[in-house]
Amino acid sequence: MTVRGALRARPPTRTQNRLTRVMQVLLVAIVAYGVAFGHPKAITNGGLGLFVTFVPALVERNYDIPLDPWLGVWITAAVFFHTLGSAWFYAQIGWWDHVTHALSASLVAGAGYTTLRAIDIHSDRIQIPSRFAFVFIFVVVLAFGVVWELFEFTLDIVADETGISMPLAQFGLDDTVLDLMYNSAGALIVATFGQAYLSGVAARVREGLFGPSEERP
Repeated sequence: MTVRGALRARPPTRTQNRLTRVMQVLLVAIVAYGVAFGHPKAITNGGLGLFVTFVPALVERNYDIPLDPWLGVWITAAVFFHTLGSAWFYAQIGWWDHVTHALSASLVAGAGYTTLRAIDIHSDRIQIPSRFAFVFIFVVVLAFGVVWELFEFTLDIVADETGISMPLAQFGLDDTVLDLMYNSAGALIVATFGQAYLSGVAARVREGLFGPSEERP
């Protein structure tokens, strides 16, 4: 007897569908605005953000890994708030950047834990203690945050040398330190409270990639 039925994600509710669709429509509007008024940053960020919102559906269709509908809302919200920030809110609302960094870091933390947990449950020979998972999530997000800041720094150099407007930019050392602090906050939240929720996601990822496992007596 397999556990495939037990691992199926809940079907999306009307509220979840509406939240996702509203954010996707607004992302399309941002792309359309960028095309109409010649703003390449709006086109780039809006287009990439819109693509990311369809990743859960693509994963389910191509790999038969059904993800929880709220996880799709989580992913969509992260790219949506970043795109809004790039379009206008980063320059007008000081704390908007902090919110998007914490939200994005929580996604990275969730992806890191899901990968680790999927490896853990794939083989009985692999045992990953929960304390190690906590530290792993935290370190992965910190490392990703450093790489991201270096990426933004590189884009600043390219923009200065070429005069081309880049979709991302740094705003000084204080901004970089605050970004890393809020990245850590997002990682801490997922590492502390997310393991129980993401265990089911990891089980579905493992099943989708390696096939159903037999239920132990």
